[in-house]
Amino acid sequence: MAGPVQRGLAASGFILNRNKEEYVKKSAMVLVCVLLLTCWAQAQPSDPDAPAGDTSATPASATSAAPAEQQSAPATAQPPADQQSPPPATQPASQAPAQTGQPNISAPPELPKYPDVRMPGEAGFWVGISGSEPTNSPIFDKGRASGITTSSLITFQGRPKLGESAEIGFAIGLHNALVVSGFNTRAAGDFTSATTLTMWSQAYDPGVLISTNYHLQELKLSFEYLTWPYPVESRHFRLKTLWQVQYVNVNTGFDAPLLPVTGPSGGPLIGANGTPVSYQVNGARWFLTPTLGLGATEYLSKFVRLELNGSGFALPRRWTIWDTEGSINFRFGHFELGGGARAFHFKTSTNGPYYIRGTLIVPQVSLRWYSK
Repeated sequence: MAGPVQRGLAASGFILNRNKEEYVKKSAMVLVCVLLLTCWAQAQPSDPDAPAGDTSATPASATSAAPAEQQSAPATAQPPADQQSPPPATQPASQAPAQTGQPNISAPPELPKYPDVRMPGEAGFWVGISGSEPTNSPIFDKGRASGITTSSLITFQGRPKLGESAEIGFAIGLHNALVVSGFNTRAAGDFTSATTLTMWSQAYDPGVLISTNYHLQELKLSFEYLTWPYPVESRHFRLKTLWQVQYVNVNTGFDAPLLPVTGPSGGPLIGANGTPVSYQVNGARWFLTPTLGLGATEYLSKFVRLELNGSGFALPRRWTIWDTEGSINFRFGHFELGGGARAFHFKTSTNGPYYIRGTLIVPQVSLRWYSK
């Protein structure tokens, strides 16, 4: 009896074990299918235009099942006229530009551009000449290194001859200019000395007729820089700073024309040093210096211009110079006629044996030709 029972129990246990194995296999297969479906769903791209909560996707079979006439419809078919196009979809928050945290600073507006009005003479180049009749005369005197005890102070004699001036100018940039000008004058005359005088190491006794002459030359390079107003717009006034270099040279000569220089026989007189006697002596003084100044111009109209310039520089015991001039000018086409006056002062170094100084007042008339 026990044998059949044991065999029955063994058979039922085998069946239970077999059913358990099949259950485990089926559960594993279901789990694998679920994992694969989950991975496939996550790999599908999301549609931002789809309504919220709609996660269904159109199967491929649905497209194949569409009628052939719908598939063959042209892609360029337009919607009916009374059908309104859907409003543009708003950009999802996930696609909005990232905020950097910095404030939105707008650039300042550009400055307005003002018209640049150039008056006659502020473009191209020009040349000019002028004539003047200087007044006053330079003075000659001994310096600190002369080493003589007699006087050397004299005023050059004679009325100065017609002064001659010339200039050439170039417009540079906006209302600036580079000008090169020159001036020269000369005079000669006689006087009788009241005391013993010594000039350029030549002594003259009292009562002797002494002839004097001088030749003054001045050369100036000037850069005229517009300082005010800026921007010029259509204003008629100009204030310029003057940056200059000036060269001054004075040649002088003295003689005693009435003193004899020949002997009774007609031959030259021989002095104690064995050379022919001569009372003529010459000498010169010069200096080169920078000068600074201001210039003002007022355009009363397109054809009338007022101008005033002044500059100077001084180095104690070396040299002193100042120069100022004013004029009124009238324009006729390319030409300009001007009239005015100039005051010019100079003094050479007083540390040498002799020096020269003078202040000339120069009334003058000028004529200019402008290229533009």
